Amino acid sequence: MNLLENYGISQRFIQEATLYPEYSLGRVIAQYKGMYRIASAEGERFAEISGKFSYEVETLSQYPAVGDFVMVTIGNTDSPAIIHKVLTRKSVFQRAALGLINQAQVIAANIDIVFICMSLNQNYNLSRLERYLSIGWDSGAKPVILLTKSDLYENISQIMAEIETVALGCDVIVTSSFDATTIEKMSPFLKKGITASFIGSSGVGKSTLINLLAGKQLLATAEIDEYDKGRHTTTGREMFLLPNGAIVIDTPGMRELGIANADMEKTFSDIEELAKHCKFRDCSHNNEPGCAVQKAILEGQLESRRLQNYFKLKRETDYEGLSSKEIEEKKLNEMFREVGGMKKAKHHIKSLKKSGHR
Repeated sequence: MNLLENYGISQRFIQEATLYPEYSLGRVIAQYKGMYRIASAEGERFAEISGKFSYEVETLSQYPAVGDFVMVTIGNTDSPAIIHKVLTRKSVFQRAALGLINQAQVIAANIDIVFICMSLNQNYNLSRLERYLSIGWDSGAKPVILLTKSDLYENISQIMAEIETVALGCDVIVTSSFDATTIEKMSPFLKKGITASFIGSSGVGKSTLINLLAGKQLLATAEIDEYDKGRHTTTGREMFLLPNGAIVIDTPGMRELGIANADMEKTFSDIEELAKHCKFRDCSHNNEPGCAVQKAILEGQLESRRLQNYFKLKRETDYEGLSSKEIEEKKLNEMFREVGGMKKAKHHIKSLKKSGHR
């Protein structure tokens, strides 16, 4: 179990693994096209999914992803391990799959921290940051904003003032590859056994930061060009162990981040709070009389851009017109879809309690 301990195994996954005594426990530490690499008690090994797993899977998000704990069979050293089961994820960062309707693509699983990387050059964009935050909060991990390449921008205090209006309840770290204190700034978040994923557009400095934290050149790096089109230097997803025992996941740069699910309540908590004071409960925050949101815009307390992005992200997530409670019910129904929705799940739990099952 020593290698798995290095890769953040916890009692929760050890306990769930006992349900499948015929298999061995492993963690996906890299993902390539049609192939994975896992860490297990027997070391590292390439792996592939079983034929049965491939046949039974219904959605893209059910496939293994980097960070997943999986149940495998391990044969001889010349053959890949076979993945039979993905254990229940404690957190998942995902995006809408490109070119596929109503499908989500998992970027990283079982992460504790999502570092949202944004460079202080052409990449800097508040609406894009809100998009990342809405998915970051929804993932179940803690989002932390990393402002990279701070040496390219002179007025950092102005940037911080802007970001504070959207990064509600979220830590912000200003970094630069030329700043000797960068590692010190990040050390409170990267402790032994913690798994962190670095998310952001191509060329914002994710790989440079990971190399800096690792103290060696683990990943190739590339800059954003004058048209803000960073080159993809990471083609797969891979997990790395840092010298202090923390675990980091590098992901390919994403020029587009379609939203599968989002936490609108945390990302836009200021708008959600203002909405409670609107005259009408079903206020759309457009032209209704007594709208507290529109009043805040007129008084300069809320930026019109932020409200428009709030509307846009709600439309993308199919949450438009829903209250926070209704959004939560929608998420729960999606989670319990296989058993007929949340109501049936609650009824099933009550039945089990009545019959003496716990």
